[in-house]
Amino acid sequence: MNRGKFIVFEGTDGSGKSTQMKLLASYLASRGTEVYQTHEPTDSPFGALLHSCMTGETDADERAIAALFAADRLDHIENPRYGLRKKLEEGTTVLCDRYYFSSFAYNGGFVPLEWVIALNRPAMELMRPDMVVFIDIPAEDGMKRISRRSERERYESLERQRLIREKYFEVFDRFKEEENIFIVKSEDDKMKTQEHIRRLADGLLFGGEQ
Repeated sequence: MNRGKFIVFEGTDGSGKSTQMKLLASYLASRGTEVYQTHEPTDSPFGALLHSCMTGETDADERAIAALFAADRLDHIENPRYGLRKKLEEGTTVLCDRYYFSSFAYNGGFVPLEWVIALNRPAMELMRPDMVVFIDIPAEDGMKRISRRSERERYESLERQRLIREKYFEVFDRFKEEENIFIVKSEDDKMKTQEHIRRLADGLLFGGEQ
C-alpha cells in the first residue's frame, strides 16, 4: 500500500487556514482520495490541557506550554489508535491544522527559538510534512476577523500576531532547504485562496503543476 501524503496548514490567527483545510478535504475526497483531518492541539489529554492554557482557564509559563505542545505532537505522531504515522501508513492523506512550525512561530516568539526547535527535533525526525501551506494575512486583517469571536485566546493581540507572523517568515527562511513550504495569500474571496491551494495539492498528489 502506498503511503498517504501529509499536508500541514499554517497561519496566524484569523488567516482562514481551518476553512481552507476543510475545503481542500472536500475537494480531495471528490477526487477519490481518502482524507483524514486533524489539528493541533489535539483532543488528547495533552491537547485538553493546552486548550485550557490558550483560553486562560489554566495559567502556565510559556516554556511549559511549549513543552506541552511538543509532547502533544509526539503523541499525535505515534499514538497507536489515531496517530499520524498509522493513518499515513494505511494510505490515507492527512491534512493537519498546525504542526511544529506553529510552535516555532508562537512559542519561539516568547522564549528562545533554539530551545523550541530542540524540543521539536524528535517530531521533525519522526514525521516531516510532504507540504506546508502557509495562509498569509496581515496581522491587522487577521485581528479584524478575530474581533468577531466571542472570546480571545492567549496569542490574540495585534502586537503578538505581528511578532508571530514575523517569526513564521524567519523560520521558513531558515528551513527552506529542508521543507516544502508554500505561501498563499489569504484572499477576501475564500475560493480564490482555495484555487491556489488545490493547484499545489494537485501537484503533490496527482502530478500536476505546483
